[in-house]
Amino acid sequence: MPAPTTTLLIEGTFEELVEELATYIDNLKKAHGDEDSNIQAECTALLAENKKDDVLKKLVTGSATLNEAPEKEFIAAYNLLVHLTRQSPNLNMFLPRVCQNLSAPVRSSPANGAGLALSILSTVFNTLQPDNDNRYHVFLAILSVVRRSANFETLRPQLKHLDQWLAAWDMDEEDQRKLYLAIVEVATVAGEEEHAYQYLVRALRTIPSDELSTPESQQLSLRALKSALTHPTHFDFQDLTALDTIQALRNSHPIYFQLLEIFTADLLDDFNDFKDEHDGWIEEQELDADALNRKMRLLTLASIAASTGQTRSLPYAHIAKALQIPSSDVEMWVIDVIRAGLVEGKLSQLTQTFLIHRSTYRVFGENQWREVASRLDMWRNSLVGVLQVIQMEKASFIQMKDAENKEIEAKLNGATSGRAGGFSRLRKEEPELE
Repeated sequence: MPAPTTTLLIEGTFEELVEELATYIDNLKKAHGDEDSNIQAECTALLAENKKDDVLKKLVTGSATLNEAPEKEFIAAYNLLVHLTRQSPNLNMFLPRVCQNLSAPVRSSPANGAGLALSILSTVFNTLQPDNDNRYHVFLAILSVVRRSANFETLRPQLKHLDQWLAAWDMDEEDQRKLYLAIVEVATVAGEEEHAYQYLVRALRTIPSDELSTPESQQLSLRALKSALTHPTHFDFQDLTALDTIQALRNSHPIYFQLLEIFTADLLDDFNDFKDEHDGWIEEQELDADALNRKMRLLTLASIAASTGQTRSLPYAHIAKALQIPSSDVEMWVIDVIRAGLVEGKLSQLTQTFLIHRSTYRVFGENQWREVASRLDMWRNSLVGVLQVIQMEKASFIQMKDAENKEIEAKLNGATSGRAGGFSRLRKEEPELE
């Protein structure tokens, strides 16, 4: 049965608009088999008693059928519904249900339904005051639609405003966590693993200290840890070790925490010892063993590059031994670690060494501070030597200039004396006038 083709415009009195929308919903329901729908009559009776909020309840309850509206009428119908609900001082009562309906699939337009729903939700979001916490619920609905469509690019530009919005809405930690986790799911579905990890860490920061041992906290912590371990470009684990929720895994999941400590600061040998100690555990936890091995080799190479001290070079043989690889594969691994941004340097095939220009410390503790102090002492001594050379050259230059000035002065004095004597003789030889 074809759907009705009523055209809706947002103009007229509240009563007129209610009758128009109620009639449209009734016709739409009947077009899809609900012959008993009589929302228009019920709304008319309630309007006679001036029960506007009860009228809006009827409309909002029946508005789920608007997802069956033809594509060309969908936006107009929902705009009318939103306009009517905004006439009530109790908008909080109606908006969540409207958002829930818009989060559901638009059955009349599977291809463009997400875009239509986002258009309405964006309109609702933008018409609310910036500090209106109803925006929070609308944004959750937007996230639900984006997740269903896997169109993360629609959301990406808006995330830069998220901190500002949360501050304006004054959300508690639980609501913030709910929002962060919704973004995590959207990013995960869209394959945006880095964004998913970032907002998962944010969610962990909202867990209070008295809930660190709850199942939810442990589940989220393990999820973040697994994501960090297996993500191909994540090499810094100090953002995790700084979290109380992750530290709580030391007691609840000690093997996971041991693995985290290895990836934070240890080398490939330590990782191999871990695998021997917990044989088969990595496979049981469904972790990607190949990805872990690759990351551990890159981290090991970064560590030995940072520990070269003043020599700033690594022989190929040293790299091959540390990474437990053939010498022929050394250059490939060095190129990979440079691409990962962990080290900068230059390969010398002639000398079979890797010349290090810059290296990254995986952790910065007492030993690293000592190395920094040693380098500062070396630079200070070098600067003292340079300063001494400059002072010696300056003194030599001054002496040379003084000698040159004295020599010039002597020549000038000699020239002046010669000219004075010659002039006297000329005067004596001049004839006297009589």
